[in-house]
Amino acid sequence: MIANEDISWKRCAYAVGNILQCWEHQGTHDAIFEYDAYLDDATERAVERIAELETASMKLTNETIDPDLDVVVVEPEMLTQLEQAYLPAAYDTVSLFTDREFELPAFRIHNSPTAIVETVVNSITEANAENVGIVLDQGSEYSPLIESALEAADIPFFGGPGFIDRGEHRLFLHFLRTAHRGTDTRISEIRSLLTAFDCAVADRDSEKRLHELDDGELSWLIEFSHDIQQYTFSDALSTFENRADETLAGFQEELETLGIADESVTEARLDELSFYLQTYEVPVDRDNEGVLLADAKSASYVGREVVFYLGLDERWTHSAPRRPWVDQDAQFTRNIKSFQLLLQSGSQQHYLVQDSTGGAAVTPCLYFEELLEEEYESFSDLSSTTHHTHSEPHDGAVFDTEPVDVDSKPVETISKSSLNTYVNSPRDYYFSRIVDGPEKDYLTEGNLLHNFAEFYVNHPAVIDDAALTKVVDLMLDEVRPLVRSVDEQTRRTEYRASLETIVSYLEENPPPDGAFLTPASKGENTVAAHFGHDIDSPVTERRFTDDSLGINGMIDLVQSETELLDYKSGSENSANSIVKDAAIDEPTDEPDFQALLYLTYWRSQTPAEQLSFTFFYVTELVDDMIAGDGTLDDALTTITYYPESLTEHVQTESFFEYLREEGANKCQKILSKIDYQTYAAVFDAAPLVETTDSDELIESAFGQTMIKRLESEIGEYKYVKTGSKQVMREIARQQKGAFFEPDFDAFESFVEERLTELNRRRTGDESFPIEGLAGEPNYRRVDNRDLLLEGDQ
Repeated sequence: MIANEDISWKRCAYAVGNILQCWEHQGTHDAIFEYDAYLDDATERAVERIAELETASMKLTNETIDPDLDVVVVEPEMLTQLEQAYLPAAYDTVSLFTDREFELPAFRIHNSPTAIVETVVNSITEANAENVGIVLDQGSEYSPLIESALEAADIPFFGGPGFIDRGEHRLFLHFLRTAHRGTDTRISEIRSLLTAFDCAVADRDSEKRLHELDDGELSWLIEFSHDIQQYTFSDALSTFENRADETLAGFQEELETLGIADESVTEARLDELSFYLQTYEVPVDRDNEGVLLADAKSASYVGREVVFYLGLDERWTHSAPRRPWVDQDAQFTRNIKSFQLLLQSGSQQHYLVQDSTGGAAVTPCLYFEELLEEEYESFSDLSSTTHHTHSEPHDGAVFDTEPVDVDSKPVETISKSSLNTYVNSPRDYYFSRIVDGPEKDYLTEGNLLHNFAEFYVNHPAVIDDAALTKVVDLMLDEVRPLVRSVDEQTRRTEYRASLETIVSYLEENPPPDGAFLTPASKGENTVAAHFGHDIDSPVTERRFTDDSLGINGMIDLVQSETELLDYKSGSENSANSIVKDAAIDEPTDEPDFQALLYLTYWRSQTPAEQLSFTFFYVTELVDDMIAGDGTLDDALTTITYYPESLTEHVQTESFFEYLREEGANKCQKILSKIDYQTYAAVFDAAPLVETTDSDELIESAFGQTMIKRLESEIGEYKYVKTGSKQVMREIARQQKGAFFEPDFDAFESFVEERLTELNRRRTGDESFPIEGLAGEPNYRRVDNRDLLLEGDQ
């Protein structure tokens, strides 16, 4: 059709597929004409061409078996209308099944596909391979697992992967797709290609765009992608074979069969080729030796002595064609009889299944409902045995450990990011220490914004409008390999707004000269290097390590002797959420100890002082600045530390005056009618319950005492009770949004406990568990998700 008609491959395949299927179920090649909804010009032309061809289907249609022959038909119900058309008028029949019931072997339940595959492969040797068949759903996870396991064990097999399933064929299509994807292709998306081409690219470059990566090893691939329209399919195949050191003779033959070997590799032709290979089974030359692999939906019988059945789940159920010419009942009968026959293949049958996967029950193949009288929901409800342990490897080899005469160097300090990761998932922390992660655009952007802020503090006079433009250009140059080209203009606008936000803040809040600080060593600063200046201010990017406290970190800006500031490029968090996520008694699923850790260190430098830590969200105002709105206060969140307990803090005269001036209306009203001594006396009358639950505080003995005392002092008015409750709600709010001395003392002990625990795990006394202090880890904050195997603690 495609050689003689101007019809797209996909439209042609749709028409021919309908014609052949209708022919099979209705018995004639032009039966499709009875179904108007499926008629179009392509279908009519296809019927005409099919009528001119000599095919097996046409022979079945136009001929019958010689009536003089004695004919026996095995299980006629399994024949389609087309197959039945070939039968003579008279024939005898034989059933596939006897009256004797087949005793179904017990299902062998394993805990994973890997365990099932290990069990099967460990039962096969090169000597008995010719006697073994394996039935599975070729689209399931069992297919690649069994194939790779048999290959690893040097056991011959056939009937496995088809033409398009072969790795080198898929890679070639991936190679052509990559060339057509444009300039936004990332290294992570073509890792398999780079491995085949023996091109080594650092893990940190995984998120970078191929066309922006300065790597000589990849220049040929970039050039090939740029010139792809000038290549024919044969040329491209030769290039792939040379680079991958492979010979794809079968693919070359198929290109020639399709008549596109000398055609240019356009995206449209590539789409057609991919569609063809996914739709049609290309014949593959096989050595029919060894274990027979059979597809559960294609095979009806496996002629081997021993047959393993893998999975037997709902994926084994056929999906009947949804076409009006298909008799659904007759098709179901054919499918279920085929399933019955398949289950009884061989003299030994072994049914290996899973009862659940990923926490969800596995549904047995739906045909069992028709074949079994007993009710069930899962395999374990039927006759079954459970196997929890893995069998030994086929060759007897196992991984072993050897003692190494090396002392484990303990971790003496921990940073806020490492502590956050460790509390969320110790296993993720462990892998983050040994596995390099890819460079991310938001991390690169954040580092550059930090560099600019540090440079501005050191050299504010250098930064004018032109200099800001240069910094934006610099940021784009650094980030370009990590972002899509279509996003560059948007990024330029965002970067400019963020830089102007930093300048506005530092102009309004100029940092001190840092005379109260000792000099600190400085790391690299991309912005400073670009402008040719040094960084020497002690108040910026100040690294600290405190062995006695067990913590380390980097302070972005020492705003004063009692104020620290940190630049953030993410979304703003409230003081309440920051304090909540720093909890150590009931850790949240988003642990963040930065403010708590940094202020704990700064307390050791400035004891007995009230301290503050401000998060400056430099990208928070981007949208507002573009719209001409927004104030700096909207980008700032400050956490205060009080060098006293909550009880001591809220009974001070300064807090009393704060309530008088900043409290809610009724709160201000009642406190304006009493003096500080009356307020302080309440704390002597009943102990304060330190809680973040205002209702609990109001109902406590302290809460009721305050209400009664103030009613006695002012009068039993409704506003007195309301105002008293507002006082207590503000007290509870203080606990939610600030740190107090006991919090820091407890955190110091918490860090000591975590380091002791961490070092115990590092020496091998116990493993690094997946679950953190809050239970199951927050996987959105996990960096090494693929390495955390569920169920493996």
